[in-house]
Amino acid sequence: MKKALVVDASKLVLSILACQAAGFIGGLLTAPNIETWYAYVEKPPFTPPDWVFSPVWISLYLLMGLSGYLVWRKGLDKSAVRKAMGVYVIQLVLNPVWSLAFFGFHSPLAGFVVIVILWFTIILTIFYFSRVSRTAGFLLVPYILWVSFASILNFSIFILNL
Repeated sequence: MKKALVVDASKLVLSILACQAAGFIGGLLTAPNIETWYAYVEKPPFTPPDWVFSPVWISLYLLMGLSGYLVWRKGLDKSAVRKAMGVYVIQLVLNPVWSLAFFGFHSPLAGFVVIVILWFTIILTIFYFSRVSRTAGFLLVPYILWVSFASILNFSIFILNL
């Protein structure tokens, strides 16, 4: 019983840390460009202030980690869990890839291509997670809503800077 509790707690911590690590990597790719390239990019009037992004993403990565934990704890021996976690890992990798494309390459077009793929993988993750745990799927709703907004923002920046 005690060993199972330690394993469960370890999965929770690892799930949250993996998501926060993805955010940290994205932040490393983003931060050097905020006051340089991004400051001079034309942005739409609905662009949030720069300080909003960090707390939003930290919160979203926490929810993503909790969601991943809820699915992982059901057991990787189950096919539905393996499939769900596979798609989850893909979207988790794509998340900082967007930062690389948009900020690292200074390319709103590349960023938009990546964020559209990310959006679809999040939808798939929600679908597969919901089949394993409704709560896990529900915890990803704020994430898809934010990425939907970010997609519109990304596309608007692309159009304004043609």
